[in-house]
Amino acid sequence: MDLSTPIKYVRRVGERVAADMAKRGVETVEDLLYHLPFRYEDRLNIQPIASLQANTMASVIGEVRGSTLLETRTGPLFELTVGQGVHSVKAMWFRGSYLQGKFQVGQTVALYGKLEPSRSNAGKFKMVQPQWEILPVPGAPGSGGADAEFALLEMGRIVPIYETLGGTTPWGAKLGSKWVRRLLWSIFEELIEANVTADETIPLGLSKRLGLPSRMEALRAIHFPEAGTPMTQLMSYQTPAHRRLIFEEFFYLELGLELKRKKLREREGTAFTTGPEVREALKQMLPFHPTAAQKRVLAEIVADMRQTRPMRRLLQGDVGSGKTIVALQAALVAIENGYQAAMMAPTEILATQHYLSARKLLGEKVSPRTGRPYRVTLLTGSLKEEMKREGRGRVFRGESDLVIGTHALQEDKVDFFNLGLVIVDEQHRFGVQQRFRLMKKPGPDGRVTDPDVLVMTATPIPRTLALTVYGDLEASVIDELPPGRTPIITRRTTEERAPDVWEFVRKQVALGHQAYLVYPVIEGAKEEHPELDFAQDVEPEASAKTKYGGLSTALRSGRDDASVGGRKGKKTAKKKAVQTSFPKQPLRSAVESFEELQHGALHGLKLGLLHGRLSSDEKEVTMARFKRGEINVLVATTVIEVGVDVPNASVMVIEHAERFGLAQLHQLRGRVGRGAAKSYCLLVTGAHVSPEADERLDAMVRTQNGFELAELDLQQRGPGEFFGTRQAGLPEFRVANLIRDREVLEMAKGEAVKFAAGEADGISAEEREAVWVRLREQWQRRYGLVEA
Repeated sequence: MDLSTPIKYVRRVGERVAADMAKRGVETVEDLLYHLPFRYEDRLNIQPIASLQANTMASVIGEVRGSTLLETRTGPLFELTVGQGVHSVKAMWFRGSYLQGKFQVGQTVALYGKLEPSRSNAGKFKMVQPQWEILPVPGAPGSGGADAEFALLEMGRIVPIYETLGGTTPWGAKLGSKWVRRLLWSIFEELIEANVTADETIPLGLSKRLGLPSRMEALRAIHFPEAGTPMTQLMSYQTPAHRRLIFEEFFYLELGLELKRKKLREREGTAFTTGPEVREALKQMLPFHPTAAQKRVLAEIVADMRQTRPMRRLLQGDVGSGKTIVALQAALVAIENGYQAAMMAPTEILATQHYLSARKLLGEKVSPRTGRPYRVTLLTGSLKEEMKREGRGRVFRGESDLVIGTHALQEDKVDFFNLGLVIVDEQHRFGVQQRFRLMKKPGPDGRVTDPDVLVMTATPIPRTLALTVYGDLEASVIDELPPGRTPIITRRTTEERAPDVWEFVRKQVALGHQAYLVYPVIEGAKEEHPELDFAQDVEPEASAKTKYGGLSTALRSGRDDASVGGRKGKKTAKKKAVQTSFPKQPLRSAVESFEELQHGALHGLKLGLLHGRLSSDEKEVTMARFKRGEINVLVATTVIEVGVDVPNASVMVIEHAERFGLAQLHQLRGRVGRGAAKSYCLLVTGAHVSPEADERLDAMVRTQNGFELAELDLQQRGPGEFFGTRQAGLPEFRVANLIRDREVLEMAKGEAVKFAAGEADGISAEEREAVWVRLREQWQRRYGLVEA
């Protein structure tokens, strides 16, 4: 046996079980060795029940005192009493008839779950639906046989706990933590006996300098820690063994990114000039005084565009910081050099907003180079085929200077005459391949150019993650808002105060302002709503109408889940269901609420409706009417999340605010506060809010700093959910976690830069070549480090 041995040839596995394990990404011995424990139990120093704290997650080891199956109105309830001396804990499993007969009095068992105070017995504890394991203690009833062989593995040591490798097959339940633990122990014993070692992936000199163990030593120590290993280090992935595997993943990732940066520096691009014509063009499009941050960022972009290598720059800026103006200025630099610029947005409404803004800023301006007005073209999927054909023709013939559109820009039918700059807005909504396809558009002669690329995002990204997700880009940050912007007053309120909310909206309209009312779904009781950040747990039922016109008081039982960043097995961000004991609301819809408010609480005001199912023309007409002030209150879904700019709008009301993620809440809030008037954001929730949602809403009230909110968003959802993992080009890690392991990421980046520059000491030529081979053959393919 070695690390490449197919798992089906390992004793205790076989072909049928191997097929099930393959669905979890485990096909070889090496794959199984990287199926790491997600937690540990200290069965060497058993914690007395008397020392445990209520309302905490705890491990309890004791003997079975008795069990019973109770019939209740909601189904069978299995109860198990586990004791240590005079103290005991009661474990309960709903619909637990499958457990009857599994436990015998005197057996030793381990329970893991939330410890709750018992309602019927003061001073006693209970656990609901805990994880459990029967421990093979020699001499105890039920032990012996195969169990006796592994008795020392299950007790008297730190024991690893694994996610199951079983699926829904009849034998799937057998592939739980105990089975995985025993299988891994047998494999390690066999590998050690055969003197099999894992290929070293980090040069020996580098490992010694950083104090890292070998790969096989690290794997062994993670699966079966030595007695005395601090539990806090194990549970936080901070042992030397964990750090060795984490460093390896980050080192190769950063090495790949450094290689991309190096190759980019060697590539030939377009060196734009910034003579009098460019300066004149930039001056005449400024109807405002740019902030110092905008000036600084534009200078960084222009300096890049003047280089012979292609620009690859990330432009970050909080909501309302003026990124679009800066991007259009960059586009003018390309246009005044005789090139075309393309801007790709993720939604039609945002693309249309950019198009209208560009027309407003450039439409009446005359190019100093050509002496004619700038020509702007819109290309989106919903345009009539004839209009799209005409637009594509203008782009191909060079009769369009700036092309703005959605994914339609990357279609094979769209060819550019002379593409010099690509601007990608809200990059995290596009896959890296989509950005790549637009960059590689051929010209009329079939030659593929290498345009400059400017990536914009209003989703603030902490620096460490920006180094990874956009590691091939130089970063610019607009860190101040334009003058005249007033801070937005954010308040939480509940549906019981709906009359006050609608009265406040009326007062703001009476003062000459406008308002947005945002709902999580368009219409229908069972509508899918993928745009809602935390919608995976929501199954909206037919809503109950109320006198408040849109704020339902109907509640039903359910849960509110949040995602927790982490890396277990082969998934980047593992979601944990946070079970709450309170009911949750059915989701109100925009269409239904529009009708109710129009004839109820907001009767007499001019209401408009905007959502994703409207045609492009309908959306454009509605937004134009809202901008002109013909609509007082716009009832909408999250289609207004980005790109909508109406300075007269001063109120944002978000219903079911507890159901939105921080990024969406922050973006929606950014639709107001764009004028001189004081602006307000009202977060309306049900009476009951989960602890995670509570934290999000409190953060919204506390700060308007997008980077601070992004940090919390990352902690709650994990990097995979935050960026959309593969959709955003984020690599999948076996061990590493971008949030938890930032310190190691920084260290790996520094070492990768030195290695790529040939400045790392104590590394032989053979080791250096082995690293490059591994990067090319395995890591580049697995991480998908495509040109982007």
